[in-house]
Amino acid sequence: MNKVEAIVPVFSPLEDAQRARLIFCLIGAGVMATVLATFASATLQDPDSWWHVKVGLDFLANGTLPTVDTYSYTFAGQPWIAKEWLGQVLLALAYSAGGWNGVVTLIIGTICLAVFLSGWFLSAHLKPVLAVALAFVAAFLISPIYTARPHVFTLPIIVVWTTMLFRAAQDEKAPPLWLLGLVVLWANLHATFTLSFIIAAFAGLDLLARTGLSKPALLAKWVAFGLLCPLVSLIHPYGVQAILATLTVAYGNEAVPLILEWRPFNAQEQVLQEAAILLAFFGLLTSRLRIGWAKALFIVFTLHVYLSHLRFVYLFFLLVPLVVAVEVARQYPALSAGAWLKEERDGLEKFFASRFHLLRGATAVSLVVAMLALNNAHQVAPSPKTSASGALAFARDHYLAGNVLNSYNFGGTLIFHDIKTYVDGRTDQLFLGGFTKADEATGQTGGKPLLEAQLKKYAIGWALLTAADTRIPFFAELGWKRAYADDYAVIYLPAT
Repeated sequence: MNKVEAIVPVFSPLEDAQRARLIFCLIGAGVMATVLATFASATLQDPDSWWHVKVGLDFLANGTLPTVDTYSYTFAGQPWIAKEWLGQVLLALAYSAGGWNGVVTLIIGTICLAVFLSGWFLSAHLKPVLAVALAFVAAFLISPIYTARPHVFTLPIIVVWTTMLFRAAQDEKAPPLWLLGLVVLWANLHATFTLSFIIAAFAGLDLLARTGLSKPALLAKWVAFGLLCPLVSLIHPYGVQAILATLTVAYGNEAVPLILEWRPFNAQEQVLQEAAILLAFFGLLTSRLRIGWAKALFIVFTLHVYLSHLRFVYLFFLLVPLVVAVEVARQYPALSAGAWLKEERDGLEKFFASRFHLLRGATAVSLVVAMLALNNAHQVAPSPKTSASGALAFARDHYLAGNVLNSYNFGGTLIFHDIKTYVDGRTDQLFLGGFTKADEATGQTGGKPLLEAQLKKYAIGWALLTAADTRIPFFAELGWKRAYADDYAVIYLPAT
């Protein structure tokens, strides 16, 4: 044996394949990072990003979580909890470290982790190229939810949760108890943690469909796991209040129909998503693919929730491929990871395997360098449609005081700049009892008397409106004067 042969590691074909598989998944995540970094500002379009960061900053500053509202004057002192406190703290830490660029970097990193995990789990059943392509397409289709808000942090969690539970059902095993730790994390990150209960129930049904009642001890373990899920979710600073606050939105409130992300699916606006749904069902109807009734129910459920509320687009496009991949691999062996493993590694795969550690390190370094380059070369900022930066500078320079009547989209930036709001994005718990309906009515035909009543009731001293706010003509008719205007915001002041 010569010296060169002595230092070159020799891997088995299986090891080579697994290394190639990992590199494929890393490349998929890297491509996603590149795409998202190119359109980095798109993650800062949501007006709620402002107040989520502010809540986290306030917690870091004083170490206490709110129990009543201190950010608005219309509902000041009313019960309000920061039920997504951990997600808000993560956003605040990122903001403290790197401003809005830090926030965007954290969001992009989290999305790429979800893409990597999806590709990795899919490639356990399907050929890596196909698996990574599916993960990438799914990530593209759910891109409307890529905003700097706490729900993004739950994407990697829901991928792991769904995959591991349906895998346990497939293998006719008890759910891994360590998954309960994900419930605790999820519950403190975002209010959608109650979805974990539902997904676990569908996975349990899948087990039941496979075994019937032939394994009562195993079924008992699944029932016990299901009961533990809501129990461990109470490991939260607000305890049961977090679940109760979530249910107020799940069952709907007066604000839900007025918020874009809570509106039902619209085929004229979600063209690509409609095409993907139709293509998926065309494939199911024309192929010989067969899945159990439990998984069929899961697909119907995820589609129903998405068609009901746009914000749940990820349930269908992200989770369904993970759930049905095993059936696709079994019934179409040519697409399976098993068939790929039996194939002789091609030149690219051999290259990946032989330089595994180098490529893995280079990918990590490249991602870090790309993020640093993004931070240094381009300073991202929230959309001017939500920031009202020029209008707020005018208000500060002219010492505008008193209660402000603001358009909904400016609520977040007002909270961030320590100006108490008339209304903002916290409509899951506040601005109810007819308030949101009345506010919406002030901008409709015949709304001028209602607007005038609101101005008097809340002693409004100035108004900060979006350029497209339908109440603008009413302010002019009521004698208010336009003091400031740009392409995104308008300020009105009383004639006096």
